[in-house]
Amino acid sequence: MAVLVEIHVPMTDDVEWIDDIGDYLIDLEDELGLEEYDDGEQYGEVYIFFIAGASEKTLLAAASRVATRKGVPEGAFAMVTDTNAPQFGMGRRVNLPVGRSTGS
Repeated sequence: MAVLVEIHVPMTDDVEWIDDIGDYLIDLEDELGLEEYDDGEQYGEVYIFFIAGASEKTLLAAASRVATRKGVPEGAFAMVTDTNAPQFGMGRRVNLPVGRSTGS
């Protein structure tokens, strides 16, 4: 069992940001030593990206960087859970970016 952070991003009509985030996560893998745990997927009104392989603090910092990236829809949040969770969306909700009381 390892810490898993789900990045939930509200869906929009323009979905170019999905591929951009996917590419950016590859950069963050190299920079921060995390890993994309599973392929992202749309679930209802959000698109979810899954990251693991680092400390919770590092994963939330990465999620914050994703949420504040140009072109990413506002309202993203993270769910802190673990790799053994029976389904996604379980765990502790964390507003993004971490450490700010308002959005970017």
